[in-house]
Formats: sequence, C-alpha cells, structure tokens
Amino acid sequence: MAARPSWRGQIRLALVAIPVEIYPATRAGKSIAFHQVHEPSGQRVRYEKVVPGIGPVDRDEILKGYEVSKGEYVLLDPEEIEKVKLESRKTLELTQFVDLADIDPIYYDKPYYVAPADDLAEEAFIVLREALKRTKKVGIGQLAMRGQEYVVSLKPCGRGMVLETLRYADEVHRASGYFREIGDAKPDTDLLELAEALIEKKASDFDAAEFENRYIEALRKLIAEKQKKKGKRVIQDDEADTASKGSNVIDLMAALKKSIGDGDKPKAGVKKGSSKPTGRRSTAKKAPARKRA
Repeated sequence: MAARPSWRGQIRLALVAIPVEIYPATRAGKSIAFHQVHEPSGQRVRYEKVVPGIGPVDRDEILKGYEVSKGEYVLLDPEEIEKVKLESRKTLELTQFVDLADIDPIYYDKPYYVAPADDLAEEAFIVLREALKRTKKVGIGQLAMRGQEYVVSLKPCGRGMVLETLRYADEVHRASGYFREIGDAKPDTDLLELAEALIEKKASDFDAAEFENRYIEALRKLIAEKQKKKGKRVIQDDEADTASKGSNVIDLMAALKKSIGDGDKPKAGVKKGSSKPTGRRSTAKKAPARKRA
C-alpha cells in the first residue's frame, strides 16, 4: 500500500461515519521527457518568473491573484486557500445510490483505492462494501482535495472499494454536436452479419498486461539511431496517413470476408507470446439469414 494517502476523512451514510484513506489506483505510464534546447549553442532553455519593469523575482514573493478588474487583483496566500470552509474536505457524504449503468463512462476521470483508516473502522467499512455488492448500486457524493471539489462514485473492489472522480456536466461536450452529420441509414444485413462474426472471432477476456506502449519504444529506437548517426537527421517511413473515404459496399464486403479469414496474424499493439486461450470458440457460426425489410 502507498505510504501516503491522497485523502483522509470519513465516508458518511446517514448517521454512520466510517474513517477511510484513499490512495491513487493508477500511476503515470512510460514517457519520454524532452527539453527545449537552443540549437546554436546546444544549451537548455530555462524559464524565469519575470515582472515587467522589475525583472526576475523570487518564487517566495509570488502569490495567487484573481483579477477583479483590469490590472486589479485580489491576492490569496496558500494557507487562506487551504482553509476554505468546505465540509467535503474531511467528509464524503453519500447522498445518492444509482445503478452502475446509469453513469455514462465518459464522466469517469480518475480512480482511487479506498481502505478503512484503522481496525475500528473495518466492520462498518465491510458492511457498506457488502451492501453495495448486494444492491448492485454505486454510491455518489462530493469530496474536496487538492484545491478542487469532485463528484465521486464509490463501488466495491475485492476486499476494498474504488472511488472514482467524475466530471461535472459542464466539462463534457454534448455528443450531438459531433454526431449530427451521421445519417440514419440501416446497415446492410449481410455486412452486419460479417462484422458480428469478425467481432466474435476476436472476442477474448481483457488483460491490460497484454498491451505495451509502442510509441515510447519507437521513440527510444529513434533516439538511439540519431545518437549513433551523431545527430544527423533521421526520417523514418513517411507513409501517407490518410483514411480512405467513401468505400463502396463491394470493397467493404471483400474487406470483412478477408478479415475473417485473416485471424491468425498477431494483433497490433499486443505483446508477442501474450495470447492465451479464452475458453471461447475461435470461429463463429454465421447467423441464420434474416428476412430483408
């Protein structure tokens, strides 16, 4: 378990208060860190905090300021911000219980593991966890941490629970603005059956460990190659990255049929040797012909 929790407080359900600690359930993935470099000198570009007419200033002299009018700011120091009175800083009150399917996945943001803060809290923690399991409900409330108040969901996870921060409604774009140009045409029955057969053929249990970040590996190879060539420019395969548009039905039919017969090739982005039997049939029987409308 992580040495330091992200939040300590209590989950409150009516008159029941359960002391808990939450820990990040995820960590930053692999990445390549780049710096900005001044090419003529080869020196790294640095940034300084500068005030017009004064020049560079010390970080200790900087406060957060909210502009109330042009050039006029209300200054707040870190302690004032930290001490903002908000009950959810120390208490997560569960105010709603909803079905998991009621929460659109687009609202989920970041997961945290929830554990009882001590042995005395364990009994009430287990009761809440099991009650959520039996009712198949997700608890909803609000929690403040790190200078922000979040809407959160709470659900069972093994012996513990998982809390997930949720996006507010005004943080999510309406899908209709992006999908309105998509027509209402019904798919061709034969094409749909082929697509279903292809999906069934590739069906398996999800295992995140089977995938690796190929972009990071490609960047590492590029850096090694550039180092070997002593800084000379290296341009890899410059394939046109254009998606074909307006493919006709004949092309789509041929592509789907070929795809169904092409299932033995390794999956892109999947680690070699990571495939495992899933207990499902590797081939799907074609669905019985449906009557055309």
